[in-house]
Amino acid sequence: MQACSYKKQFDSNYYCKKLKFSCIQSNKVVNFKTSKGNFEVKLFGKHNPVTVSNFLDNIDNNIYVNQKFYKIINYPQISFIHGGVNPENKLYIERKQKLNKISQSIPLEIKFKEEIKPRYNYQIKNPNETENLVNTFESGSIAMVKSGKNMSSSTEFFFVTSKIPELDGRYSIFGKIIKGLDVLKKINKEDYIKSVQITN
Repeated sequence: MQACSYKKQFDSNYYCKKLKFSCIQSNKVVNFKTSKGNFEVKLFGKHNPVTVSNFLDNIDNNIYVNQKFYKIINYPQISFIHGGVNPENKLYIERKQKLNKISQSIPLEIKFKEEIKPRYNYQIKNPNETENLVNTFESGSIAMVKSGKNMSSSTEFFFVTSKIPELDGRYSIFGKIIKGLDVLKKINKEDYIKSVQITN
């Protein structure tokens, strides 16, 4: 009984109110302007309202302006490209104060096909459950970096350049590149985000 109590008690409105931002429950498109060129990302506000609302709040506060892609992990078939406000960066505390964030973490948020509401603070343990996920890691997916077992960072995110089913259900996937994937694949550690702008 206790295991499913999160469905009744902790929905997206609860977390949006707790974290003090408006809940966006529709898909949005944002434009990343980078030192390598531009690309567009569709944000899944319909299925990941808390994660997307947090990300849009960060954009409104300009915290991604002139931020480096601080970590690039390259494997033969896939790259992980990390961006956002890195906690190891000395400017992190100043940025966090500017944001006036209550917490540097937000709940892990994943959506199942047969369920109306997303699940919060829940990580998939059974690989068979991934078949019912709405969002899985594909080429150009964006997700929040983990900050604990069932929590996501409120400021750090990463892109992947290929499918990676091993991570499905373990991170909040909240968007995907819809234009300019070739730009993402050229990014290296010297590159940075000039700005992120909401286009619709």
